[in-house]
Amino acid sequence: MTTGRTKLSQHVPRASFSVMSDAIQSLKGVHFVSTDQLSKEELQGLLDLSKYYKDTYKAKGGLKPKPLEGDSMAMIFQKRSTRTRVSTETGIAMMGGHALFLGPSDIQLGVNESMRDTALVLSRFNSIILARVYSHNDITELAKYATVPVINALSDLHHPLQSLADLMTLQEHFGKDLSGKTVAWVGDGNNVLHDLALGSAILGMNVNIATPAGFECNPTILAKVKELAAKHGGKVMTTSVAADAVANADVVVTDTWVSMGQEDEYAARLKAFDGYQVNKELMSKANPNAVFLHCLPRHPEEVADEVFYSPQSLVFDEAENRMWTVMAVAAAQLGKVE
Repeated sequence: MTTGRTKLSQHVPRASFSVMSDAIQSLKGVHFVSTDQLSKEELQGLLDLSKYYKDTYKAKGGLKPKPLEGDSMAMIFQKRSTRTRVSTETGIAMMGGHALFLGPSDIQLGVNESMRDTALVLSRFNSIILARVYSHNDITELAKYATVPVINALSDLHHPLQSLADLMTLQEHFGKDLSGKTVAWVGDGNNVLHDLALGSAILGMNVNIATPAGFECNPTILAKVKELAAKHGGKVMTTSVAADAVANADVVVTDTWVSMGQEDEYAARLKAFDGYQVNKELMSKANPNAVFLHCLPRHPEEVADEVFYSPQSLVFDEAENRMWTVMAVAAAQLGKVE
């Protein structure tokens, strides 16, 4: 896990946004690899900027001036995607930039060119690089050698962009102060859990985690979540009983039980996650005003329609907020906040 940050040495123009916080300014030239690299002020600054872009665009029908005019983003995708690709391409275009999709069949990466060489070459053509990869080592390698900012759009260990979208959605629903709220995770101890737990702890939330035996949260990351929770006034609870995690929770979250690359484990995973479906009965154990999140795509074994399409479900707001948050990250990294 990358807990530190790598900052680029080259000059990035100072933003002209009059209310840009010191926290946002501190992110200029910084690779965005995992949520725990952010201070509370930096995390909140990104959430505030995301909300600013969303509100401004909807009120005015666009962003003027367009802060990323003349900038290009190289998007490396080792995995297929709907929300990450569409939200990023659309968001960068809305800001006046150009996002270039580079799938497995489009570039030499993994065939006869190393990540190091790919990072160095793409840095010559683009202002920023976003990558959705299988191994987190690829992200750290990319960040090590790229001379432009890098965004982790998903690895096997971290999914920081999803964490931002989740937290933005919760602040829109509950208000800016989430301290004391309890988020309950029910399912696989995966990359989405890792960054949601890290971000929630930074904002002072309590984090309850229910995973079956053998599918627990990464122990190093769990230790970091507990450290952050202690620092910011939250608590962390782990269990193998879904109902115990959900009891009195304000937010219930799940994700796919079988991630890309795990298809051969499908039958075993379905058996292991028996009893972990988020349904009306499980939601009834949460607070009456609790909400439900899922990063999508979802499968009926993970969450029942009675919850997924209910008024408690914020999943489509959550999906939309993937766009506003990646816009904020890119603008902050380039120091072009408008």
